[in-house]
Amino acid sequence: QLQLVESGGGLVQPGGSLRLSCAASGFTLNYYHILWFRQAPGKEREGVSCISSSSSGTTDYADSVKGRFTISRDNAKNAVYLQMNGLKPEDTAVYYCAAKSRLLLSVCVLSTGRYDSWGQGTQVTVSS
Repeated sequence: QLQLVESGGGLVQPGGSLRLSCAASGFTLNYYHILWFRQAPGKEREGVSCISSSSSGTTDYADSVKGRFTISRDNAKNAVYLQMNGLKPEDTAVYYCAAKSRLLLSVCVLSTGRYDSWGQGTQVTVSS
């Protein structure tokens, strides 16, 4: 079972920034597509951003975050990051990272149903 740990959430004012981290234990993130998704109370999960395995590294973003969020990898640290700028109250949610082997999926997708493993999440609250 893949183990992922998210961190970096917190309370931030509108317009502020946070950087979320996704760390893996027991496996190498290089070989996996990684999705960041979020879930707010009473709402469905929403794929926010994904990055394909290191062999391609392609990225995708939900329209709601394009131009504000950036996903990246640090292979040396076996981590994936989500830099979130220009945060809005509607970004408030629990954020999760999920992984899918490149052997089972050709490129990353924003659909949460294609991913099998994710961490416990990190709370992001945007409020004045």
